[in-house]
Amino acid sequence: MQRREMFKLPLIAAATLAIPAARAADRCETDGTPLQFVPKTPKDASPLENELKKYPKCPYCGMDRTQYHHARHLVHYADDLVDGTCSIHCLAISLAINLDREPKAIYAPDNASAEAVKPLVNVDQATYLIGGKLPGVMTHRSKVSFAGKEAAMAAKEKHNGEIGDFAAALSASYADLAKDTLMIRRKREERRQHMQKKSG
Repeated sequence: MQRREMFKLPLIAAATLAIPAARAADRCETDGTPLQFVPKTPKDASPLENELKKYPKCPYCGMDRTQYHHARHLVHYADDLVDGTCSIHCLAISLAINLDREPKAIYAPDNASAEAVKPLVNVDQATYLIGGKLPGVMTHRSKVSFAGKEAAMAAKEKHNGEIGDFAAALSASYADLAKDTLMIRRKREERRQHMQKKSG
């Protein structure tokens, strides 16, 4: 499947974004148009330099990308706008709502690396372990990336799951989006209730 066509799969991503009704004073002139989803960071020709400092939080869920360095992804669009996300789940959202923005490169972490923060590799060279016993980030079915197929196969031997390329992992992310969104909403509501009981 061609990468450009893969990004244009029928999507339900827009329905997964819980965007609260903003007060009039908080609204931007692009609200209500596709431009409201354009990455808000400045153009960046070298997004991998000091990547976690420039893109510390996922723009779609607010999660800390350093904490979730092992799941984070980054898309560098052709116009040099960048979305640094916490996971392939949120990357799928970025690709869905930026349909007219062509990706120049997409990066995923090498989970075979022993470094304290997993280095990023181009997804064209990455192999994913989809499902199995490894925990997922923002998903019930994990999609864990490795720089090499051998490392992914070794992880499969230990944790089960299926081997796939980036296209397979992204397709699995879109297939899981509805169930994952319900799971995330439930967990966040449980957290809110817990905090209310704790503060009350």
